[in-house]
Amino acid sequence: MATKKKLLQAAAGTAAAGGAGLNVEEVFSTYLYEGTGAAQTITNGIDLDGEGGLLWLKVRDQNRQHWLVDSERDLDDGLSSNETGPYIGYTNRVNSFNTNGFTVGTQDETNANGEDYASWTFRKAPKFFDVVSWTGDGTNPRNISHNLGSVPGCFIVKCTSGTTDWRVYHRGLSSPELNNLFLHNTNAVSGTSHWSNTAPTDTHFTVSNHANVNASGSTYVAYLFAHNDGDGEFGSEADADIIKCGSYTGNGSTDGPEIDLGFEPQWLLIKNATTGNTAWSMWDNMRGVVTGGNDAYLQPSASSAEASYNGFAFTPTGFKVENTAGFINTSGNTYIYIAIRRGPMAVPTDATEVFSTTLGTNTSGWTYDAGFPVDWTLYTARTGGDNFTFNRMTGSKYLTTNSTLAENSYTVGFDNMSHVDISGSNNNGFVIWDWKRAPSFFDVVAYTGTGSARTVSHNLGVAPEMMWIKQRNTVRNWAVYHSGTGNTKQLELNTSDAAAVDTHWNNTTPTSTEFTLGTNTRVNESAGDYIAYLFASVDGVSKVGSYTGNGTSQNIDCGFSSGARFVLIKRSSNAQDWYIFDSTRGIVSGNDPYLKLNTTDSEAIATDEIDPLSSGFTVHQTGSAGINFNGHTYIFYAIA
Repeated sequence: MATKKKLLQAAAGTAAAGGAGLNVEEVFSTYLYEGTGAAQTITNGIDLDGEGGLLWLKVRDQNRQHWLVDSERDLDDGLSSNETGPYIGYTNRVNSFNTNGFTVGTQDETNANGEDYASWTFRKAPKFFDVVSWTGDGTNPRNISHNLGSVPGCFIVKCTSGTTDWRVYHRGLSSPELNNLFLHNTNAVSGTSHWSNTAPTDTHFTVSNHANVNASGSTYVAYLFAHNDGDGEFGSEADADIIKCGSYTGNGSTDGPEIDLGFEPQWLLIKNATTGNTAWSMWDNMRGVVTGGNDAYLQPSASSAEASYNGFAFTPTGFKVENTAGFINTSGNTYIYIAIRRGPMAVPTDATEVFSTTLGTNTSGWTYDAGFPVDWTLYTARTGGDNFTFNRMTGSKYLTTNSTLAENSYTVGFDNMSHVDISGSNNNGFVIWDWKRAPSFFDVVAYTGTGSARTVSHNLGVAPEMMWIKQRNTVRNWAVYHSGTGNTKQLELNTSDAAAVDTHWNNTTPTSTEFTLGTNTRVNESAGDYIAYLFASVDGVSKVGSYTGNGTSQNIDCGFSSGARFVLIKRSSNAQDWYIFDSTRGIVSGNDPYLKLNTTDSEAIATDEIDPLSSGFTVHQTGSAGINFNGHTYIFYAIA
């Protein structure tokens, strides 16, 4: 929702404006696209036309300059973070700012046919980001007003009428009002004071008369980034932080520093401030920051194509440095960063925005439209075989739900806006189910075991009602928590076994911020690498629940309005398989096809096991699946 609209609602006293702030997905976007060579519109949900802001573009697979345009200047007047000169009157690079994104033209820097691009959109919003411009007057000191609504954590200044340095103020520098960095090169911190030895305030920042910031008659632009420190006003309660400008000290170890942001980031900008000849680097979760694998990065100070390095892992509360290169982790060096929170922050109201089922027969790689950026995918051949799971957090590593095997690698790509690219072939057809991480709906957590009872943080926002956990680096059973069996029992996703009493969850029910683990190696072996998938119920979107079979037919009310598109059922009181039904293959008033997560069996066409029901689904006890035996307990997970 636009800031202007929220302010109008607040003035009118509406509940929506009084209780909620902007969500991060309304003010920031990483959007990946392929160039077409013809003007194309990018729809990322950000209102640049009405609210203003900054658009930063970079081709990923070529050595070409970064391209920055903003709402304070003509869109034909660009800047390049790796160049010191302005670019005035460059048409057909960015054609327009729109109410829900932007339109790129035909030039190679922004839209060459067949080339891959990354875009980062920063919308003006209090306590997040602002853009200001001025004409220099040669005075020292001079105050430049801004509308950030808080003290800037970082601001970047560039002359837009001449060839000058990019100068960067950052609160993480020692005596930041006396020092600055250069965005366009790899130099260490400079002691030249462009800020007239004056700290910024929540209404203005101060510049000297240096040509880089305030020469008489020259024009300038500044990009201001907020630093939230428990005072952010974002999210449903208007109390969440979404941006941090901070610093850390390198330790020179692959077990690097772990930075607590209070949120999981989606975007990082990092620079070694101590040592020269070390590049700025830009990382985001769309291009890929992979736990225990190579991460994609670009260098704002260079025109270089995208490179990869095992640099970081994003955690539920921040990020962890995982390597020793000088540009991220030299022992004793100071590194400054800007980190932006992962979205979405809004609870989904439409299941089609966070879940998709696709059928396919493509024999030379699988491409399809899920309609959203995919965070987790589960797929299998309908003619039988392993049931594979991939997730954005671990990238090309996969596990199989029907086995105990450790993870392995396959060619797969999450770095696009609507699907997962999977190589290989499947002549016999497949079914693929995709999830997007969203509050109250679904979350993914990668963690390392300790061997001692402990808690693990998550970002589901509510208590998980079902969790699937698998050790990634060794042969081990899957462990499943379900609210229908409680915190003293666990199930195994790869077997048909009934729920068994155990201490996997340390007899503790998960909360809205963490889940608890005992010492069982299935969930918490010392130094073991784990992945956890967390599920919950959202009104009208998903339902985690249980029922007692009656031996005939019964309706399972999930609170939906148009029936269930996906249903997972497991008898928990006795041994039985994990059955998946979906409406794409057929949940009908007749025979229904199903697959089983714990086996390599081909798709079976059951007798009439399950029927459509507007509020959920109907189960029968007429066929081989056995999903409604009288007196038996069943757990289920359904998506509208």
